[in-house]
Amino acid sequence: MMVVRPVRPADLPALERLAGLATPSLTNLPAHRDRLEERIARSRQSFGREVDFPGDEHYTFVLEDLERGEVVGTATLRAEAGAREAYYTYRQETLIHASQQLNVRREVQTLALSHEVSETTQLCALSLDPRYRGTSAESLLRRARLMFIAQYPERFAEVLAMAFPGYLDEQNESPFWNSVGRHFFVRDYHEINYLAGVRSKSFIAEVMPQFPLYLALLTPQARAAIGREHPAHEAAMAEMLAEGFMRSRHVDLFDAGPVIKGERERLHTFRRAAWHPVRVRPAHALPDAEPAMIANQRLADFRCVIARYALSPTGQLMLSPEHAELLGVEEGRAVLAAPLALPTAGEDELGFDEGEL
Repeated sequence: MMVVRPVRPADLPALERLAGLATPSLTNLPAHRDRLEERIARSRQSFGREVDFPGDEHYTFVLEDLERGEVVGTATLRAEAGAREAYYTYRQETLIHASQQLNVRREVQTLALSHEVSETTQLCALSLDPRYRGTSAESLLRRARLMFIAQYPERFAEVLAMAFPGYLDEQNESPFWNSVGRHFFVRDYHEINYLAGVRSKSFIAEVMPQFPLYLALLTPQARAAIGREHPAHEAAMAEMLAEGFMRSRHVDLFDAGPVIKGERERLHTFRRAAWHPVRVRPAHALPDAEPAMIANQRLADFRCVIARYALSPTGQLMLSPEHAELLGVEEGRAVLAAPLALPTAGEDELGFDEGEL
C-alpha cells in the first residue's frame, strides 16, 4: 500500500538517496545533507503555519511503501516561486526587424530574461525510486500535490508551474549551456547546476547578459534543445499535459528545459475532485470501481492514497478499514476523491491558448 504524506526528520536518509537517484540531477533537490535538513525543517514550519495567501512556504511530501516500510519518492510545492528572490527564466520572444528602404522584414526569435514565473506556485523537486517509475505510484506522487492544493487554495497561487529538466546529449552535456552559459562561467553544466541547488539561481541572472539572446547566433544543437525535456521525463510531461497544463514560452536558464503552466481551476484533478462522506466496508465487500486518489482533510497529517472510487447509492465513498485507518478517518467523515485516470486526447475540449501563458 502506498501513501503520500508530509516529510519528517527521520526521512532525511531517504531524501539523500532519492536526490542521488534523480535523472538528471535536480537543481531544486541537491544531494547535500545540510540543504535537505533545511528543506525538511522549512516544510514542517510551512505545514504548521497559519496562511491566508501564498508566500515563502515550501511543502515537501514523500511517497512511502508501507509494505516495504520504505520512503521511495519525494516531491515539493513552493507556494510562490519568487517569494524569497526572483525566479528567473528565459522567455521566448519574436522581434521584427524591418526597413522600408530596403524592403526587408524579418522576424527574429530571441530569448529574454524574465521573472514572470515568480508569481506562480511551483511543483518541483520530484524524485522517485526507479523501481516505481511508470506505475500508479508515480502518478500518485506527482498529482497528490494537486489534491493538497485543492483543499487549501488560499495557500497557493491561481497559476501553477513546473520546470522540466532539459535535454542532455549523448555525452551528458547540455548543448544550450555550452552555447550560452559557459561563455560567462568557467564551469561545466553539472557543476553550475549543483552550485545553484546548494546556493540559489539568483547569481546566474546577475552574471548572464541582460540583453535578448538571438537564437540565430546560437549553435544548431543549442537551438534544438530549447524547450525540449530530458528523455527520462517525457512520460511525466505527457501526464501533466493530459492533466491540463500547457507548454509556455518560458525555459530554464541553464539547459533551456521547458516550463509548463496551468490555471488550477482548469486542471482535471481540480474539476473532477469531489467530497464524499466515508462508509467503511470490508475490502472483499467493496464493488469493483476505477482507482482514485483519496485524500483526508488534515493539514499537517495530510495523507493521499489510491483506492477504488466506489460510491454507495447515497453518495458515500466506500473504503476498506485499512484505507480508512491510513487516512485517519472514521465513518461519516468526508474525504476528497479524484479519478486517477486522466482523459485521453479528444475527450475534453477545454484548454489554454498558449499565448496566455
